[in-house]
Amino acid sequence: MVYIADVHKLRATIVQTINVRDTRDRLASLLDAVAAGEEIVILRRGQPAAKLVAATPAEVRFPDRRTLRSELPPMQDAAAKSVRALRDEERY
Repeated sequence: MVYIADVHKLRATIVQTINVRDTRDRLASLLDAVAAGEEIVILRRGQPAAKLVAATPAEVRFPDRRTLRSELPPMQDAAAKSVRALRDEERY
């Protein structure tokens, strides 16, 4: 086992290495370890071939854009009018 300090997440991650044959035999327990926060590196002929990590959460959090929107100038024309004008310029 190798311990790696993840500076971005401010937590230590336990990294296990395991060969392909042992992975087949212990897949269920490896998935439990990944769910508990560990990372598993699968080795093929002694070289890293894959990494098992926990799936990302389904919920995506977008940054707050209120400041950006408040700094934008107000629109002079409706968006539809601008799009039509640009489209007509391309045609003729």
